[in-house]
Amino acid sequence: MRHTAGMADHISDSRWLARAGVVLVAMGLALAAYVAWQVWGTNVVSQRIHRDLVEEVERTWARDGGRSALTAVDTDRGRVSAIVRIPRFGDDYAVPLLEGTSADVLAAGFGRFTNGAEPGRRGNFAVAAHRVTHGEPLRAMPDLEPGDEIVVETRRWIFTYVLDTGGADLTVPFTAGWVLDELPKNPSGGPQPDQSSGQRLLTLTTCSELFHTDDRSVAFGHLESRETAAR
Repeated sequence: MRHTAGMADHISDSRWLARAGVVLVAMGLALAAYVAWQVWGTNVVSQRIHRDLVEEVERTWARDGGRSALTAVDTDRGRVSAIVRIPRFGDDYAVPLLEGTSADVLAAGFGRFTNGAEPGRRGNFAVAAHRVTHGEPLRAMPDLEPGDEIVVETRRWIFTYVLDTGGADLTVPFTAGWVLDELPKNPSGGPQPDQSSGQRLLTLTTCSELFHTDDRSVAFGHLESRETAAR
C-alpha cells in the first residue's frame, strides 16, 4: 500500500510539473511576442503614421497656399506644427513634429517640449523622439556630428539648424531638466551651447541606449538660416 501511495504521489507531482512547464512555456511565448511587437511591430505602425502625417500636412499646406493664418495642422494623432528632416539620415527622412511629449505624441513622430521655444524663435527649441520602437526617428542619434543640419519645415518657413555637439557627446539622467532651459548650462562643465543670451537654440533628446534606460542622449545646435517655404 505504501508503494502504491508513493507511485500516486509521484504521478501527481509529474502532472503538476508538466502543467507548470506548459504555463512557463506559454508565458515565455507571450513575452517573446510582446518584445517582438515592441521592437518590430510598433516600428511598422509608427513609420506608416509618420508617412501619412507628413503627406497630410503637406497637402493641407499646399491647399492653403498661404492664404490663411494656418500654421499647425490638427490631425487625429495630434497637432502637427512642422516636418523634421535630417540629411545625414537620408534624403527621404521626414518625420512630423507634434506639440507635446506624451506617449501618443512620441508614437507619431517628434514631440516638442511646449514650455520651450517654437521653431525659429529665440530660446530653446527642444524636441524628443524615440531611439528604439515606435518608428525610432533617432535610432542613429550617435552618428550625428557637429556641423550636421537639422531642417525644420513649417508652413511659412524652412529653418536650418546646425549641431554644435554630436549625438554621442552628452548623456544625462532623465531628471536633468537643465537641458530644457532657455539657455542650457551644464552643471558639470561638459558639452553645452554657447553661453550667449538671445540665441535661437535646438536641443535633441532621446534614450541613450537601445533598450531600457533612464539616461538621455542630448545634442545642442543653433539656428543657422531660414528661408521662405515655397507653397
